Amino acid sequence: MNLQRYLEKRSQLVDRALTRVLPKRTSLPTKLDDAMRYSLFSGGKRIRPILALASGEAVGAPVAHIMPFACALEMIHSYSLVHDDLPAMDDDDLRRGQPTNHIVFGEAMAILAGDGLLTEAFRVMAEGALRLGKNPAAALRAVQEIAIGAGAMGMVGGQVADLEAEQKKPTRTLVDYIHTRKTAALLRASVRAGALVGGASPRQFARLDEYGAAIGLAFQVADDILDVEGETAKTGKRAGRDAELQKVTYPAAVGMKKAKARARELLHEALAALQSFPVAADPLREIAKFVVERAVPRAT
Repeated sequence: MNLQRYLEKRSQLVDRALTRVLPKRTSLPTKLDDAMRYSLFSGGKRIRPILALASGEAVGAPVAHIMPFACALEMIHSYSLVHDDLPAMDDDDLRRGQPTNHIVFGEAMAILAGDGLLTEAFRVMAEGALRLGKNPAAALRAVQEIAIGAGAMGMVGGQVADLEAEQKKPTRTLVDYIHTRKTAALLRASVRAGALVGGASPRQFARLDEYGAAIGLAFQVADDILDVEGETAKTGKRAGRDAELQKVTYPAAVGMKKAKARARELLHEALAALQSFPVAADPLREIAKFVVERAVPRAT
C-alpha cells in the first residue's frame, strides 16, 4: 500500500470532521476560537486519530463509527502540546515549524485554549457514543480508555514524572516509566479505542493492544533519536532541546546505538502482534514502520 497517500487521505478526513465537531465560531469568544484552531490545525500528522481509524478498520468497522473518538484524540493531543510548550513546562517557542500558541496568543489564552480543546473532546466522544446506539458499552469503554491514557495514570502523570526527572541521572527504568505514560499511553489508547468501538473480539483486542503498547513506546524512542539527529526543518522543533533541558531520554540513558536497537525491537513486536490479521491491518503495519524508520532507517 501507499502509506503516504493513506495518511494524507485519512488526515483530510479527520480535518473535515474536526471542522464539523468544533463549536461554531459565533458561539465562542473570537480569541479563544482563534487560539484553539491555531494549534488544532497547525499541520500535525494526525497519527493518533489515524491509529484509531486503522484499528477499527482492522476489525471491519466503518470509519464513521470511529471518527468522533478519532477527533477527540487529536483535540486532546493538541491541548497537551499547547500546555507542554508553556514557560512553566518545557518553555518552547516553536512547534510544527510555527510559533507556539502562547507566543502568539499569550500564556493565559494558551492555557484556556488547551482547556477548551480537552473539555470539548469529551463532548465530541459523548455525542458520538449517543449516535452509535448499537453498542453503548463499547463506546463507554472507549471513552474510559482515552481518559486513562490522557489522565493522571497516563499522559499527565508522565508529564509530571518528566518534569521531576529533569537534571536527574537517566536510567532505562526511569525513561521507560516516563515514556510509557507521557507519550505511549495516549497512542495505545487510540488503538484500544478504535478496536473497542470497531467491535473487536477479545482475541483481536488483545493483539491490537500489544501492537498499541509497542508502537506507543517506539514513537517516543524515535522522537528521542530525532531530537539528537533530526533537523528542525523536518521535525518542526528545535534540535537538541531535550539535551538543553536535561531530559531523560533513551539516547541519554542507554546510548544512541542501543536506543536505535530498541526502536527496531519495538517495531518487530508491533508487527508480530498483527500476524493473525488480514490485509485490513496493513495500514497499522505500515504506520509502525513509518514511526520507527523516520528515525532509524532500515540500513541503520
